[in-house]
Amino acid sequence: MSTDSTNLLKPVSVPVSERIRARLMASKTRFHANDNIARFIEPGELDLLMAEVTAKLQGVLESLVIDTVSDHNTQDTGRRVAKMFINEVFSGRYVPMPAVTEFPNASHLNELMIIGPITVRSACSHHLCPIIGKVWIGVMPNEHSNLIGLSKYARIAEWIMCRPQIQEEAVVQLADVLQDKMQPDGLAVVMEADHFCMQWRGVKDMDAKMINSVMHGSFLKDAALRREFLSLIKR
Repeated sequence: MSTDSTNLLKPVSVPVSERIRARLMASKTRFHANDNIARFIEPGELDLLMAEVTAKLQGVLESLVIDTVSDHNTQDTGRRVAKMFINEVFSGRYVPMPAVTEFPNASHLNELMIIGPITVRSACSHHLCPIIGKVWIGVMPNEHSNLIGLSKYARIAEWIMCRPQIQEEAVVQLADVLQDKMQPDGLAVVMEADHFCMQWRGVKDMDAKMINSVMHGSFLKDAALRREFLSLIKR
C-alpha cells in the first residue's frame, strides 16, 4: 500500500473545541460568552482545551511579531494565558455552579437582609479587558423562602462574573440564579464597577464607573423598601 493510501486511512483528530461545540449545537443550546457550558464538557477535556488554546495563543503572539523563542519573558506566555482564561477569569463558563445548601426559614424571617459589598472580577466581552467592582444584594424573605449561607452569595457571584460579561447582563444573571434558589418576596442586586475598556483604551477615562441594578418582587413594587435598601448600601 502506498504512503498516500496509508495516510488516507489515518483517523483525523477533531479538536476538542469542535467536539464540545457539536454537542452544544446538537442540543440547540446557546453558548454565548457569558453562558455556562459545563454539562457539555466531558472528563479530561478541559486539559485538552487548554492545550488547544495554548497553541492558538502562541499563534496570536507570533502574529503580533513577539519573539517567544529568545525572550525569556514570553516563552511560556501562551500556556499561562490559556490557563488563566480556563481556570480563572473565564472559569464560570466551564465548571458547574458551586454547591449551595438551602435552609428553611425556620425563624420566619421577613425583614430586609443586605449582603455586600462583594468584590467581583470579570472581563468585558467586547475587548476582554478587566471589569472590577462590588455587588450588593438585598433579600426580603418570607416564611417559605429558602436561605443560603453568607459565603454562598460570594461564590455564586464569582461563578457568574468569571465569564466574558457586560455588566448589564451579569447582574440579571446573578439575580435570576438567586431568585430561583431562594424564592424570596423581593430581591435586589446593585453593581458598581470600573471598566478597563474605558480606562485602559478608548477614551481612557480613569474616573468613570458604571452602576446598575435589578429589582424583583417587593423591591420593584415598594418604593420605600427600595429607598431603604439603596440608602443603607450607600453607607
